[in-house]
Amino acid sequence: MAVTPPAYDLAIRTDEQRIRKALAGAARTPFWLEDPGRPAPQPALNGSTDADLLVVGGGYCGLWTALIAKESDPALDVVLVEGNEIAWAASGRNGGFVEASLTHGTENGRRHFADELPILDALAAENFAGFEAALTRHGIDAEFQKEGVLAVATEPHQVDELREAITDGTTFYERDELATLVKSPLYRAGLMQHEGAALVHPAKLAWGLKAACLRLGVRIFENTPVTDIKDQGATVRAATWAGSVRAGKVALATNGFPSLLKRNRLLTVPVYDYVLMTEPLTDEQVAAIGWTKRFGISDTSRQFHYYRMTSDNRILWGGYDVVYHKGGAIRPEHDQNPETFTRLADHFLRTFPQLGDVRFSHAWGGMIDMCTQLAAFQGRAMGGKVAYSSGFTGLGVAATRYGATVMLDLLDGRDTVRTRVKMAKKKPLPVPPEPVLYPAVQVIRNAIARSDRNGGRDGFILKAANAFGFSFDS
Repeated sequence: MAVTPPAYDLAIRTDEQRIRKALAGAARTPFWLEDPGRPAPQPALNGSTDADLLVVGGGYCGLWTALIAKESDPALDVVLVEGNEIAWAASGRNGGFVEASLTHGTENGRRHFADELPILDALAAENFAGFEAALTRHGIDAEFQKEGVLAVATEPHQVDELREAITDGTTFYERDELATLVKSPLYRAGLMQHEGAALVHPAKLAWGLKAACLRLGVRIFENTPVTDIKDQGATVRAATWAGSVRAGKVALATNGFPSLLKRNRLLTVPVYDYVLMTEPLTDEQVAAIGWTKRFGISDTSRQFHYYRMTSDNRILWGGYDVVYHKGGAIRPEHDQNPETFTRLADHFLRTFPQLGDVRFSHAWGGMIDMCTQLAAFQGRAMGGKVAYSSGFTGLGVAATRYGATVMLDLLDGRDTVRTRVKMAKKKPLPVPPEPVLYPAVQVIRNAIARSDRNGGRDGFILKAANAFGFSFDS
């Protein structure tokens, strides 16, 4: 009996000339950041200033922290400093998937927080509702669309996995039924998640949060990297390139960049994710794939793809490769990876052969703050004057808002459900330092690839890694 190769078998590739043509001329900048509504950066901090609350980092987590703090207490003097320009990093490079989960999915939640999963699911739903309400309250036009996210099976064993995941908030589609939503010869079944899933324009979300913060009186300084923080008794002093900020409380929202707390520097590792964006599809091309509604899609492999349609009928196609660059350096040149772009283009054309003449207008990458538990962690330092939240591992568009609320609870010393759960206390397993880390990551990546080829079964390496709490994913 002939064995059908995996849908994305690396031994099979679309015609090389076709791939090269599709990628020719693609801009190497994030599509989202080319929006004409991109605001000018706020001036850098030059000199010293005081604040009640200092927020370090102008990504989603930092922006939510500043906004929620100022909403809660309008008299609070809040300063936010960003080392570059707001939305330049992960907040302006991601796929714009807004998923309620705080635990990076149910399976990962059971692995690390099984006893508290119902509580965390309730907190996730509350946070998602708060996310949506804030966009409405502040008039943030982030192109928020709540059409759901479709998980598709591209391998036989994944069909049963999707059946097992059916809940009251989902709809299961057999192969023929699925074709009424979107058409691909690789699809075997699908499961639509209706609740707790949406799409946004990621950069517009960041810019909208920034504008809301400014309207409420948050002082924002861009191009102002913080180089060090020091405990000064009643306050904390943060040094910048051209000045300093002294604050009674500090929230660290620095994503995967090296933590300002030495104790946390081995709790996250910067990995790179890459995406392609097509040119706008014609009406005929949209009709050929039948994808007329604005829901996101992801396949259910361990090395998975995620993709969505934009407001002007482009398809964003990303995922599969998660790349750790030796030494963990975060460099502009790592935003480009021709080998991964070629692989992504190949997989796109296999998924939608109807779009054989498609061209990609943009190809870019960006850094993700991965931790070994694949879900964010929070904590306090310097006698409770400093709080931190990090490790969102690629599922942070909504979860960063939750991380912000936990940090504010911790800084105010509040006893809440958020501060009592294990997630607010448990730290992920530290990653090993170099030179051990790079080969360890490669071993686990290869084991994940083998799992996808072998019907999703975990081999010895993945079982051992999971037993020790060391996971690698996007």
